[in-house]
Amino acid sequence: MQQEFPRFNENEHLKAENDFLKMKLMLERGGQFGGNENGELPAEIENQFLNNILAFEKQFEEQKRIKVFDKIGKPQHFKRVSEITDADIDEAWKELSYYMSEHGVNLDVCSPNISVRELYRFATEELFEHETDDINLPGWSNNFIYDEFYPDPVYDNSRLVEQDLLRDIFTKDVLFHDIHYDKDGFEFNDKLYTDFAEYNSSVGLFKSLFDEIELKECTISFCEVKENICEVRGEYNAVARTPADELTYSGIFKVELILKNAEYWYFKKITLEGFKLE
Repeated sequence: MQQEFPRFNENEHLKAENDFLKMKLMLERGGQFGGNENGELPAEIENQFLNNILAFEKQFEEQKRIKVFDKIGKPQHFKRVSEITDADIDEAWKELSYYMSEHGVNLDVCSPNISVRELYRFATEELFEHETDDINLPGWSNNFIYDEFYPDPVYDNSRLVEQDLLRDIFTKDVLFHDIHYDKDGFEFNDKLYTDFAEYNSSVGLFKSLFDEIELKECTISFCEVKENICEVRGEYNAVARTPADELTYSGIFKVELILKNAEYWYFKKITLEGFKLE
């Protein structure tokens, strides 16, 4: 929305308009604007930012939904996945991925177990029919993750053990991923913990003894999912240092996870060789 400020030069005009837009956002949308610690933002950039916010608010308020296929212009030139040879599938996916990106739609995947052919199939057979918000702004894109549609529990639980269990223990930071431990109780090296606070206190005591703690290596050698039970095995190597000493913790680990509510996996039984909680 343009406001007329004829007595101002261009920069003053933009600053005055920006003040008006911020007031509009505060009054109509409950927006809040703080100070800029890194210096004053150029009026032209701030103006574009504020107008983009207003445009986004307007489009979001209208709640328009559109199929991904329609959003990217209803392309007709992409072949069915069954018509593409193994020799051509990589190039076909690159072409499709680039085309979607150019039209504001991105599809990514986390699990390395998902093939290019499956990504192409999913995009053309399922994602094209998926509805998304019809928002059109400069730089705006609709981003999708394949794993959110088809989770890979082998990949996810392997990373859960490495990142949210082992790396959480072997760091100076306080335990962060408590949400992944079974609230009904779990075992750690044959000791049952029904109160997470007790376990947290023991891990915190271990962390307090050292100035540096680091997980150096974690190798997942086995991960198997059977219905609501998942077992992850591997080897780890970690070091803990004080100014005068360095201790190494290493060995085999085995972690059993359980699936609850058909959605979330939780640590149920943890065996960590070469490590003891007092």
